[in-house]
Amino acid sequence: MSKTILVADDKTNIRNLVREYLEAEGFRVVIAANGREALYTARAEKPDLILLDIMMPEMSGYDFLKTYRKERETPIIMLTAKLDETDKVLGLELGADDYVTKPFGMKELVARINAVLRRTGRPTTEPEVLTTGALRLDRQSRTVMTSGRAINLTPSEFDLLTILMSAPGRVFSRSDLLLKLQGTSFEGVERTIDVHIRNLRTKIEKDPSKPDYIETVFGFGYRFRAEESVAPK
Repeated sequence: MSKTILVADDKTNIRNLVREYLEAEGFRVVIAANGREALYTARAEKPDLILLDIMMPEMSGYDFLKTYRKERETPIIMLTAKLDETDKVLGLELGADDYVTKPFGMKELVARINAVLRRTGRPTTEPEVLTTGALRLDRQSRTVMTSGRAINLTPSEFDLLTILMSAPGRVFSRSDLLLKLQGTSFEGVERTIDVHIRNLRTKIEKDPSKPDYIETVFGFGYRFRAEESVAPK
């Protein structure tokens, strides 16, 4: 069955161009011309992935993210004309999984889409359930719990946590993690990883300023603590 992509952009030419190209690539495409329409369409169609313009009338992409992330964990790629890195970081902090800066090439866009869809639907022969301390991650159901409480993660946050938990004690550079998440570096910046790590710590750590699980290795990157070194709960 074809994957459904929601294209939310207030520019008619961009919507039509992206829809035509994605349909030629075998995707089913639904469109929205503003943020409110995007929210309605996303709720009705339940797309497999959303391409989200940031600067839209009626409801901005940022406001869409704030609302929709409370309801579903659908992968979201931002389409942004803004060059300021802080704008991209804000979108990531609100729950976006990736971004593409306008103007973008269609081949790059499709590659980004396929990379995100592969991450969220990839079969694995590794253990389905990873457990450290009070933290439990289930690959098959894509759920995370801590002390019996369900944690709501975005697809990228879940994938990043899976990478780290699968290799406790191993130090990953930011570029390593970015490559594993995106499948290719493209225009991705390493600060993307810092934002996802900060979001993860806020959600899974008892005290994000003194993390029990995800350690910073200064000057290099991050690692997940081995179970025996995790503070008892």
